[in-house]
Amino acid sequence: MMFDPAPGRGATWAAAGMIAPQGEVAPGEIENYQRQRNAVASWRELAQELFDVTNRHVSVIQTGTLFVGLDGGDRQLVDQVAHVADDFGVSALRVSRDTHDSFFQDVTPRIGEGLYFEDDGWVNPDEALSVLSSANEKLGVTVVRETVTSVTVDEHRVVAVTDGGAFNGDVGILATGAQPLPLGAAQRAEHAVRPVRGMTLRVEGLDRSDQPTLRAFVRGRSWYSVSRPTGYCVIGASSDEQGTLGVELGEAQRILRDSLDIVPSLESATLVEIREGLRPASKDLEPFLEVIDERWAWLSGHYRHGVTLAPTSSREAAEFARSIV
Repeated sequence: MMFDPAPGRGATWAAAGMIAPQGEVAPGEIENYQRQRNAVASWRELAQELFDVTNRHVSVIQTGTLFVGLDGGDRQLVDQVAHVADDFGVSALRVSRDTHDSFFQDVTPRIGEGLYFEDDGWVNPDEALSVLSSANEKLGVTVVRETVTSVTVDEHRVVAVTDGGAFNGDVGILATGAQPLPLGAAQRAEHAVRPVRGMTLRVEGLDRSDQPTLRAFVRGRSWYSVSRPTGYCVIGASSDEQGTLGVELGEAQRILRDSLDIVPSLESATLVEIREGLRPASKDLEPFLEVIDERWAWLSGHYRHGVTLAPTSSREAAEFARSIV
């Protein structure tokens, strides 16, 4: 049984779908990288399991990541990424228009070189959620579109309470994202998460789907573009330490301006949609599975790696459940 008032409308709704353990290396986050390093393979395993149930595909696209910088200061930031990658034992290839011209398709001629991570990939979260929902239906998973307001536990069962009633089970996983824990769990949890808002823009008119995912520093700001076949493109990114949703014109304009600086051909693209969501960030930016008591566990803290770690974290939660049952 799964409780969710709006399935798929949390942080995943705004996610671009990158599976980028290499392209997202960051100083001090080596444990995070080690947890993610097999993420593409884990997604392929999950995709096969979902296909076996639904006969529907989740495409796991592995075209790598191209990291570039717009100006001299931005290129220094790319160099810092290269140093961190080297410290983590990650293989990164210096590429240029002379050696890999196709990688720079549609990229401004101001940029002539970059850093390439070949093992990164992406999925389409909308597609993955659709197939996952179909699998849940075929497997007989009951979806209750209500918020769990409180939980309890005794020696033999867990109880989840919503406005519609109380529901019993053998074991419970709290995967609340950036939302507060329900009563009965919050008092016992040692971890804490805070919401970090993110925004992505969806446009039609750029097809780099057979080229690496494009990441950049633009005047010190992070930017990315994930291109799907047929010209649908997800661009970002924003990151705001706030827990409320809302699209500011200035923030959307910044993303669009950075996009045109990196990919001038987006000038003729059509803006289709703006999505936003709240990422759950833990104190140390590390994901966690906290056992709250004998039969409840809390799974959260994935921050910007929610899509990347989805299969791995789900298996950890399943292992906890099996250890109880």
